[in-house]
Amino acid sequence: MLCIGFEGTAHTIGVGVVDDNKIIANESKVFHPESGIHPREAANFHAKHMPDVLKAALNTAKIKIHDIELVAFSQGPGLGPCLRTVATGARALSLSLKKPIIGVNHCIAHLEIGRHTTKCIDPVLLYVSGGNTQVISFSNKRYRVFGETLDIGIGNMLDKFGRLINLPFPAGPEIERLARKGKLIQLPYSIKGMDVSFSGILTAAKNLIEQEEKENLCYSLQETCFAMLIEVTERAMAHLDKNEILLGGGVASNKRLQEMVNNMATARGAKLFVPKQEYCVDNGAM
Repeated sequence: MLCIGFEGTAHTIGVGVVDDNKIIANESKVFHPESGIHPREAANFHAKHMPDVLKAALNTAKIKIHDIELVAFSQGPGLGPCLRTVATGARALSLSLKKPIIGVNHCIAHLEIGRHTTKCIDPVLLYVSGGNTQVISFSNKRYRVFGETLDIGIGNMLDKFGRLINLPFPAGPEIERLARKGKLIQLPYSIKGMDVSFSGILTAAKNLIEQEEKENLCYSLQETCFAMLIEVTERAMAHLDKNEILLGGGVASNKRLQEMVNNMATARGAKLFVPKQEYCVDNGAM
């Protein structure tokens, strides 16, 4: 079955084509604002570029639009205006082709694209992106959230801090680069049960900007936040008795996070799975 998928939860408009279990196209275009995402501006970006991204996906897949048998779209969670724009486009295509349409949960899609591309079987997903930070796994016949952020996503927090020290958006890659030259300073470590909180550590780092080198702040912010995430992920693995951990979301591309998670997995006798970059970030194939 030829399925076309539309992704549009935040800054990325993506279109993927899957032929049964084979990904044959995965095209996208990313909105790059100067300082954070305004939902309406991102939605306008999606509306403007969706036709071109759709055309590119069809060309890559070497199919005609009438070959499509199923239309899928990102149903949420995400930014409301972006979700409505992409859903409207997907429904219009479904109606014009007279083909069925299905909405897809964005978080579960990250888990399933990871399973498909890395060939892991039953992992615990550490989902780390701009808007979402969750520990998800399949248990007792349904997907369940075993831990999550109580305030802002890890990527959102890094971007907020990046703006405070005049880094470009998205700030994550530049923070990762600066962190390689830094030393550890004490910052709040906030875990509440199986959940994490990033607003306190962001405020603490903000208050130290005039006193500390930005390399030290970037390093300490990464080390502390990643350690928090790894602790709750390891708890979930122990609770579920699982030995596979999967990374997903844009922040999963961070090499230091991968290293720290791999160290935890190795100590537990577990295995880490990391999808390719194009499948870690938001994409239409998922």
